Amino acid sequence: MDKQEIIGMLGLPSGASDLDITRMIRRLRTGGGKTGSPKRSARRSLRRGMTVRNAIEKRRTVFPFEGAWRDAFDQPETTGVWFIWGKSGNGKTSFALRLCKELARWRRVVYDSLEEGDSLTFVKALQREGLADCGSQFLLLPCESMDDLDYRLSQRKSPDVVVIDSFQYTRMNHKEALDFCDRHRDKLIIFISQAEGSKPSGRSAQSLLFDAHQKIRVEGYRAFSLGRYKGNSEYYEIWSERARLYWGEE
Repeated sequence: MDKQEIIGMLGLPSGASDLDITRMIRRLRTGGGKTGSPKRSARRSLRRGMTVRNAIEKRRTVFPFEGAWRDAFDQPETTGVWFIWGKSGNGKTSFALRLCKELARWRRVVYDSLEEGDSLTFVKALQREGLADCGSQFLLLPCESMDDLDYRLSQRKSPDVVVIDSFQYTRMNHKEALDFCDRHRDKLIIFISQAEGSKPSGRSAQSLLFDAHQKIRVEGYRAFSLGRYKGNSEYYEIWSERARLYWGEE
C-alpha cells in the first residue's frame, strides 16, 4: 500500500506530510479521529440545557410555610442542605425542634441526636416543644452512626427530612459531608452546628456552611435567615421576652 492510498483511507488532503499521517494514526488509536474506529470512545450522553423560561416554569415542590415561618424563610424547596448554627444557651435547640414540628406537617422527619442522645434534658425539650403531637411523622434516633443513617436513608420509603445534631459529632470532614449529601439529593438534610463566636465551630463546618442552600444563625433567641430563602422579616422569634432583653429592646 503506497502513501497516497494511506492518505485516502485516513481522509487526509492529498498533500499530507508524513507527520500529518502519524498524528492522524495516533488520534485514531485514542478515539479522537474523524473516521470510524473500533477504539473510538463511547459517545457521552449530555443533559439538555435549559432556557431561562424553562427554569422559571419548572415545577418545584416547596414547604407551604405560613405566618411567622413564611415571614422569616419564605417557602423553601423540600430538598437541599440547611445549616443551623449558634452558641449554647441562645435557643438553638428550641428553634431546631420547633422547625422539625413545622416540617413534620408535610414530610416525615428523623432527628439524629448525636450530641445528646435521648438524655433527660433533650427529652424534656421534645416535650416542651410538642413533638409528641407529630406521632410517626417525627422519629428520634439516639446517637445513630453516620454509616447507619446513610443506610437508613438509602432504603425505600425512608424519611424525607433528616436533622443531624450536631455536625461536630459526625466526625466528618467537608468532602465526606458533601458526599453524604450528594448520595441523598432527594432529601432535605439539616445540619446543626456548634459555634465559636459568630462562626460555626471548626474548618469543616465553616466550609460546609458555604455549600448550604439555607443558612440560619441563631443568636439571642432569634433565628436569622442568611441563605437563599428569606421572607419579609429579618428573623424568626424563638422567645420574645428573652430576645428583647438580649437585644436591649426593653
